[in-house]
Amino acid sequence: MSKMNLPNKLTVMRLIMVPFFVVVMLLPYRTETGFVVTSLISVLLFIVASLTDMLDGKIARSRNLITDFGKFLDPLADKFMVIGALCCILYRYGNVRLLFTIATLIVVFRELAVTSIRLVASTTAGIVVPAHKLGKIKTVMQIVSICVTFIEPLIYLGISKIGSNAGADWMIWLQKWVPLTYVTTILMAVLTIVSGIHYMRAYWKYLNPQK
Repeated sequence: MSKMNLPNKLTVMRLIMVPFFVVVMLLPYRTETGFVVTSLISVLLFIVASLTDMLDGKIARSRNLITDFGKFLDPLADKFMVIGALCCILYRYGNVRLLFTIATLIVVFRELAVTSIRLVASTTAGIVVPAHKLGKIKTVMQIVSICVTFIEPLIYLGISKIGSNAGADWMIWLQKWVPLTYVTTILMAVLTIVSGIHYMRAYWKYLNPQK
């Protein structure tokens, strides 16, 4: 670690935070209080990990600390963070399980395809494929979708506890259907597909079926 520059240390820290986040998400809870506490801790850990993603790239570019190691590890850390969170959501939130099953499959298939083409490009042309702007936007949308999924039911739960009976019923309905979660997750899935198509088109030339 002492030989790494600051951006790479932040990236490694993000990787290390992923299992802690997953463990908290998978902790059993028996009461609403337990659900709220574990959800808040989980989203806090996830947000901190996401901030390291923003900081490592910004510091690397501003201080000219971009390395091949960072180009490789940064998107890999993002994949662990996002896919780990998606799997935890599948386990924890039954009301959005179908939606996130589809979204998770899209994310995993896209990442497998892009990772494969990165590998081919590095072995055949000796280049390290950096994260593209579209891919970064996709990652931001994935982070937003995951955070909304954690936070939205907590907001409705809190309002239902302090509101009138009619308002509480309305909040319970929103907590069940979580419209913001659906909207952000669909946007995330679309951006994931679009960014995957971009990478495949940009680096398809390195896939030679004759070799």
